Amino acid sequence: MIELLIFHLHIVGALYAFTKNWQSRRFRDGVLAVIIIGLFFTIGWAMTSPIARLIMPQSFESIYFTRDTLSLVLLVIPESVFFYHFFLNDKTN
Repeated sequence: MIELLIFHLHIVGALYAFTKNWQSRRFRDGVLAVIIIGLFFTIGWAMTSPIARLIMPQSFESIYFTRDTLSLVLLVIPESVFFYHFFLNDKTN
């Protein structure tokens, strides 16, 4: 269930980045923003998955919190910093 929430947050973030870049620049920049978010998500999840397997033993897994959930939670931390600096932070000041 936590994975579903994290995936939905990624979809909302990608839609926000697409819309913001599309309206302020061009359609191509909006598509590029979605591709960058997808790449960061894919590579980041591939990097945090082994870390989660080292941290969490298999005996601690439950229905609600698995190793994949832990890897996604670990991924949200650097992704939120990335998203803030590249899409939310106003650089015009």
